[in-house]
Amino acid sequence: MNYTLDRATIKENAKAQLGKDLFGNIWFSAVLAVLIYNLIMGVLSIIPTVGSLAALVVTGPLAVGISMIFMKLARNHNKVEVGDLFFSFSDRFGKDFGLGFMVSLFTTLWALLFIVPGIVKAYSYSMAYYISLDHPDWTWNQCIKESMRITKGHKGELFVLDLSFIGWYIVGALCLGFGTFWVMAYHMTAQANYYEALKAAAGPAYNQQPMYGQPMYGAPQQPYDPSQYNQPMQ
Repeated sequence: MNYTLDRATIKENAKAQLGKDLFGNIWFSAVLAVLIYNLIMGVLSIIPTVGSLAALVVTGPLAVGISMIFMKLARNHNKVEVGDLFFSFSDRFGKDFGLGFMVSLFTTLWALLFIVPGIVKAYSYSMAYYISLDHPDWTWNQCIKESMRITKGHKGELFVLDLSFIGWYIVGALCLGFGTFWVMAYHMTAQANYYEALKAAAGPAYNQQPMYGQPMYGAPQQPYDPSQYNQPMQ
């Protein structure tokens, strides 16, 4: 598949990957994964103290898991496996916890300055979970640095992509609220497609192959230099 940053094409690709039948196997599995993800995070958020701490611990692993589900769907049209939501808890929990913690920490610190910088940085770090999946040997710092690199000049586009789903969320809310889970599945599939297009547009800064599926870009433009990602975060 040829990936493009064109918003309309990204959304059309997402719909095609999910299928025409809103109650078909792909849609159902995707919606179920989104439902479980939001249910876990929602329940933890309403439990005082202990729930907040638990949410902090599982945010990274669950975010990586949900990213994996939709990245595989966008990349290879793989069958949605709800169990992938928890794959991080087996052998890479510490790594993904660290990534989720640092993404949350940096986003919060920027948001303390003003709301807008926090939003901008949230988009800067938004591709870190996908990058972590493609490069499981990378540290959290490398993943965040690479996310910042490939989103440079594209954060506004990603923001507009997210805004384009507001109408659908309103429609979903009118369907007794349950429709929003279908919209979330559609939205997350579109975001995964955007990642594929974004990394191709930005060009690779590394000389490694993705773990899941074939690379969506050609030969590296420059050799992989780990040192460029090991500098302190700004």
